[in-house]
Amino acid sequence: GGWYCFNRENCDTRYDTMRRLMSSREWPATRVGTGILSSQPEENPHWWNANMVFIPYCSSDVWSGASSKSEKNEYAFMGALIIQEVIKELVGKGLSTAKVLLLAGSSAGGTGVLLNVDRVAEQLEEMGYQGIQVRGLADSGWFLDNKQYRRTDCIDTITCAPTEAIRRGIRYWNGIVPERCKLQFKEGEEWNCFFGYKIYPTLRCPVFVVQWLFDEAQLTVDNVHLTGQPVQEGQWLYIQNLGRELRNTLKDVTASFAPACLSHEIITRNHWTDIQVKGTSLPRALHCWDRSLHESNKNGKAPLKGCPIHLIDSCPWPHCNPSCPTIRDQFTGQEMNVIQFLMHMGFDVQKMAQQQGLEPSKLLGMLSSGN
Repeated sequence: GGWYCFNRENCDTRYDTMRRLMSSREWPATRVGTGILSSQPEENPHWWNANMVFIPYCSSDVWSGASSKSEKNEYAFMGALIIQEVIKELVGKGLSTAKVLLLAGSSAGGTGVLLNVDRVAEQLEEMGYQGIQVRGLADSGWFLDNKQYRRTDCIDTITCAPTEAIRRGIRYWNGIVPERCKLQFKEGEEWNCFFGYKIYPTLRCPVFVVQWLFDEAQLTVDNVHLTGQPVQEGQWLYIQNLGRELRNTLKDVTASFAPACLSHEIITRNHWTDIQVKGTSLPRALHCWDRSLHESNKNGKAPLKGCPIHLIDSCPWPHCNPSCPTIRDQFTGQEMNVIQFLMHMGFDVQKMAQQQGLEPSKLLGMLSSGN
């Protein structure tokens, strides 16, 4: 993950301020795997002993580009080609005997999984490795092309509405989208395939979608900034509506994990085992998904009892789930509990209690216990 840039100006800025996302020159030779990349069973109960390959992000093109440096363009965008090359190289390092290949990513990497998972499966089939099951795990890359809270002109990555940024980016990077998705849209409308709920129905490979209902990157591009000042009522309603819209787009996603938290990215965080939806943690849900795919390959049985894979919070506001990551005040760095956070967001207990048909004291009790 790490956003993207979509024109000469903002790519120049990115090159000056975030060089590690544009070039591999200053990358460390080694890094410690965390979360799903950890080799410690306590931190990564299900996949600690898997073969892991980490592909850092320096293509700035949501893993979609296929353009080399030219007179016209000072930068090369080769996200889609980098993945192809890595797969080619791994075949000689043992991938050829693998049963399962899980392509996982967070944020721009999560969208990258949706854009590349079928292409990787096709590539392996063409190379003669039909036996490898290719799957995807997309974390925090399922964005909505919704209306911004406040419309802003498309100046840089942060202020540009998601659709407009991708529209420009796809031309600038010579972005590739999967053929099956492309066919759903008119020529010039390929940008639609960068949005999870539009590409997902076209995918052949099984994909597990992890998405916070109140994703911080989504709120940023929608121009909802939760800093310092209490949130105005319009923003509060917008935030709640965003959660509802997102929940709706996930209802037909077979395997999903969507906590009602305000956060961004999870699978490589070392606290990824702590978050639960309806009493099930993410590693457990992934394990259930793994087993269900294994079982369905054998005999197409119904989902496993007591092993859920479709987990979406139904409570309506940020951090109504008690297992959400800790919130810190952006200015003071102080940790906040749920009630402090909601007060800070301008949450009106009286009014909310009335809407929910509860006594205010009952609502406060429910909030603090996280029910």
